[in-house]
Amino acid sequence: MKAYISRNILSDAIDVLKQYGFEVTVNTENKKLTQQELIEACQHADVLLNVGHADLDKHFLESCKHLKSIALASVGYDHVDVETATALGIPVSNTPDVLSGATADVAFLLMLAVSRKAFYRANEVREGKWKDFEFMQDLGIELNGKTLGIYGLGRIGLELAKKAKAAYNMNIIYYNRSRNPEAEELVEAKYVNFDELLTQSDVISAHTNLSLETQYRFNKDAFKRMKKSAIFINTARGKVHHEQDLLEALQQGEIWGAGLDVTDPEPISPNNPLLQLPNVCVLPHIGSATVETRTQMAIMAANNLIAVKYSNPMMQIVNKEVYS
Repeated sequence: MKAYISRNILSDAIDVLKQYGFEVTVNTENKKLTQQELIEACQHADVLLNVGHADLDKHFLESCKHLKSIALASVGYDHVDVETATALGIPVSNTPDVLSGATADVAFLLMLAVSRKAFYRANEVREGKWKDFEFMQDLGIELNGKTLGIYGLGRIGLELAKKAKAAYNMNIIYYNRSRNPEAEELVEAKYVNFDELLTQSDVISAHTNLSLETQYRFNKDAFKRMKKSAIFINTARGKVHHEQDLLEALQQGEIWGAGLDVTDPEPISPNNPLLQLPNVCVLPHIGSATVETRTQMAIMAANNLIAVKYSNPMMQIVNKEVYS
């Protein structure tokens, strides 16, 4: 069976595939392929291990309907037309759970960095602007005892809540489509409606899948309802917040600061005015970017392809309906 891997990946996963008899081809150019280039590369493959967020839409899938499976090296799958994949009989898998701790670490990092304007002040040092001690210059805010509101309290959100509770004794509130009894027991999380999340939180951290319901949920109206001292964190998807509305909210002092590991679009333009604000920290989508986590993600994706080779269901299947 021939496997195509769309971006360079850790050798552990490649070695596993080869051990199970796969003929592996890897895009080693370390660049994002155009959709047409990816279609052409997949014509001689039986399965695809997709790294990154290439648009696997209806056109791609119909052009590659011979594929026996697609394994995503990501937890998100909003870039895949799952309905078309199911109709064509192509099982699709993702890599949930293994990146929860690493992504929560980045959310925690952003929360702390924004609260102390750390990126901005570090840039001042590099630019030679640190001249002397100034008692009232660019003061930050403390997190101890504050309220952390989590939008989408799943595994990643719970990991962040545990860190925030342990480090800063933060009060945890959350908004989900359904309650999370585990979080309510472990960190005394309180379930609230969306309006209460906005008005009561000192920090709001987004950990939700991107959907029609969640797209641009944090917009001009939402930012106006937040505390003027609030920090907004997004490590989920860039389209969960409306970027222009966020910029205006920050410029007008409607919220205190923002930390983003995801932007819309990605990569963010170096000329984006968000990057000039002292109370904003932006990272290049590094939520899962540790050796340990990326290794686990790659091997999980490989194991899903191995399952297909032996006519077994993918373990982390996105479209279970394909098997019925």
